[in-house]
Amino acid sequence: MASAILDTSNLTPSQLQSLLRETLDLEVTLSKVQIHVVSFGFKHGVPADADLVFDVRFITNPYYVPEMRRLTGLDAPVAKFVLERAETKEFLERVEGLLLFLFPKYQQEGKHQVTLGIGCTGGQHRSTAIADKISKDLRRAGYLVTVQHRDIEREQRRIAAI
Repeated sequence: MASAILDTSNLTPSQLQSLLRETLDLEVTLSKVQIHVVSFGFKHGVPADADLVFDVRFITNPYYVPEMRRLTGLDAPVAKFVLERAETKEFLERVEGLLLFLFPKYQQEGKHQVTLGIGCTGGQHRSTAIADKISKDLRRAGYLVTVQHRDIEREQRRIAAI
């Protein structure tokens, strides 16, 4: 038998969360929004659950450097190639500033998880290097971050078959 009946039909997610915490005497244990970063290749489709998607195809593609073709953005030579470019540094500064602005706003609205999609052409070089860098920077800022390189193995198999 129910001990409380709650009319939630006109509540925002934030109001519903507050009402449930109050009614059920719950405390939120997370102090910050949780972040899931997904690197992907646009040719394989955008992650359906991504809240924010960033396209990094404007950065020079290491795929066209023969000695980097079979490597990934997790390998030091590729990461260095991608991350040391002026446009990448500016992109990271601007995007990370935006994210650090947005995350507390999302949390105020009752959102405790955000999925970031970082996409390049195949999901092997640029997106993986940048997703890894953003994940590390957000962890340093105190966020709980998970990272997934969705298409990296698919691209590795494709290139190996060439």
